[in-house]
Amino acid sequence: MLPQVIIIGRPNVGKSTLFNRLVGKRLALVDDQPGVTRDRRFGEAHLLGLDFTVVDTAGWEDDDPASLPGRMRAQTEASLQGATVALFVVDARAGTTPLDEEIGRWLRSSPVPVVLVANKAEGRAAESGLLEAYALGLGEPVALSAEHGEGMGDLFEALLPHLDDKQRVEAEDGAEDELSGPLKLAIVGRPNAGKSTLINRMLGEDRLLTGPEAGITRDSIAVDWLWHDPKSGEERPVRLIDTAGMRKKARVTEKLEKLAVADARHAVDFAEVVVLLLDATQGLEHQDLKIASMVLEEGRALIIAINKWDVAENPSSLFNGVRAALDDGLAQVRGVPLLAVSARTGKGLDDLLRAAFEIREAWSKRVPTAALNRWFDDALAANPPPAPGGKRIKMRYITQAKTRPPGFVLFGTRLDMLPESYRRYLVNGIRRELGFEAVPIRLTLRSPKNPFAK
Repeated sequence: MLPQVIIIGRPNVGKSTLFNRLVGKRLALVDDQPGVTRDRRFGEAHLLGLDFTVVDTAGWEDDDPASLPGRMRAQTEASLQGATVALFVVDARAGTTPLDEEIGRWLRSSPVPVVLVANKAEGRAAESGLLEAYALGLGEPVALSAEHGEGMGDLFEALLPHLDDKQRVEAEDGAEDELSGPLKLAIVGRPNAGKSTLINRMLGEDRLLTGPEAGITRDSIAVDWLWHDPKSGEERPVRLIDTAGMRKKARVTEKLEKLAVADARHAVDFAEVVVLLLDATQGLEHQDLKIASMVLEEGRALIIAINKWDVAENPSSLFNGVRAALDDGLAQVRGVPLLAVSARTGKGLDDLLRAAFEIREAWSKRVPTAALNRWFDDALAANPPPAPGGKRIKMRYITQAKTRPPGFVLFGTRLDMLPESYRRYLVNGIRRELGFEAVPIRLTLRSPKNPFAK
């Protein structure tokens, strides 16, 4: 069951427009005439990673309970039962009315938490109405324009404390299910790096056609398999995705390389963790970095394995050279796991699979908001954000909006002026201090829109 957010307010303040904005489509009828909505309407809302059920209600009218408006008000009162939080919408342009005050008094006596929303707050005409809204005794109003989509980041921030704990429990339950499911592991790399040989060695059978000719595999092939972990003794499900080195006969190396990238892209769509297989006899080439960057851009966890280790010359200098080139060429993620394997002898394959399960766990990890903000306060104290042109950049709050890959939203003012170097400092800190290590991280910056800017 998703948490339930109920929209309450007098007629014609824009409740249905806000409902449509939150569900992302025009489900509720909207008109300048008051009283268009008569029944409760439910929709699935998505707001910057928060998912909840939103309920649109009839406009609250101060009428005889036996009349239609009175019965509509009774419906609104009933819908508050079981709500996680109420959005009390007022019209910032019209200012606070006696009916708003009556609804405010009623909501203050209710056990349901209330977020006060001042809608139609775009432009200077709303300034006095915004100030009046403070008198309702429900805290600072969230200034927004449901019609134009302004202020939705502020609404997210106001709803987060009420919905985050409930969602976190559900998200953790879901993450446990995902982590107990098969590890979706794609093996990618340039043609003839030994991808199919590696999978055959894992499976212990000649399941895939192999040979010295590059490009024998034509299609992506998924194979379900149980890996026996010799360390723990447990069997863990894996779905192996082998990929085509090429799709049709082609002698031109450049064309082969293009097809390898295209097929890697196709396999990445189905994977959680991607193993980029290098050929020890050829080392790391530009094409490999291109595939690695694409995997990280798609938000997948990445492991790099050097195959044919049994025939490698100067293995230790090869390993160090590849490590240095990776740290140089993949600036967005430092320290991607690098392992030496041999598909022919089976060396290092158990270590590879163990690393894949570990990195999937980091990729699926969720940090509690309190712990995240403790780290955030320490990071700001250790290295405060700069003040370009003497203007202070204020950072207020950070939350994890999603997992797989981990995505964070940072709230503050003047964040558009934040230098890229400081953003990297925060991302590296999240990775190092909070256990995300070598997984791709998304950091979104959100500054509130100033409704008086114009």
